[in-house]
Amino acid sequence: MTGSQTIFLISAGCIFGGAVFGLLLSRRLPEAHLRDNSRDTVKVVTGLIATLAALVLGLLISSAKNTFDAVDAAVTNSGAKVILLDRALANYGPETKEIRQHLWSTVVAGIEMFWPGEKAEGVGLVGFERTNAMEDLQAKIRALTPATDLQRQLRSEAEKLSGELLETRWLLIAQAQRELPTTFIVVLLFWLTMLHISFGLLATRNATVITVLLISALSVSGAMFIILEMDHPLSGMIKVSSAPLRKALEHLGK
Repeated sequence: MTGSQTIFLISAGCIFGGAVFGLLLSRRLPEAHLRDNSRDTVKVVTGLIATLAALVLGLLISSAKNTFDAVDAAVTNSGAKVILLDRALANYGPETKEIRQHLWSTVVAGIEMFWPGEKAEGVGLVGFERTNAMEDLQAKIRALTPATDLQRQLRSEAEKLSGELLETRWLLIAQAQRELPTTFIVVLLFWLTMLHISFGLLATRNATVITVLLISALSVSGAMFIILEMDHPLSGMIKVSSAPLRKALEHLGK
């Protein structure tokens, strides 16, 4: 079970548990505590907490979506740059055949690294080889000795493209290390739990109310799940597709 799934279950349990606690607490409190001014105060505080929680959830979802879109665009651009790099090497001459094969192996290794459940066809590479594949590719390109102006131009283009691919690779690796602060999640969960306790305090105890409170708990927990999933676009249930790189593999070496 992934961390986002665990947090979804914990948050759903805490939030719905808070709602049930509010329902039970309303039976034990003196009747005067839930009348007139007391009830109005609870509603005002509830509205304040609901506003805070809604703003934070909205901002987090927007931030997670931007992160997901940025990684998706990076993967798509990488697929296009891989094809352009292969074409530049092909136009350079037959002496780049080994480098083009190395490029193919590098793309395969990248797919296996970032999408381990989607093994690409080809030889499996150990972690060390995966880590240094792009650097080795750059070294091979720089070792080329162009004899014409066209070859010098093509080598320069190949160096530029390989550098951009290497930069994207490290950006993706750095992105995979991001973590939403635990304190942030705890505070947000506290707000949502308190909010549902107040819902329970003011609600009538019947099956319909309990069902609605359960749906509410699952809904806000689902929002937290989406945030955590989209904040890590290369892992989990919601992740960036490897299709652009797989499509690039189909065009390499041709």
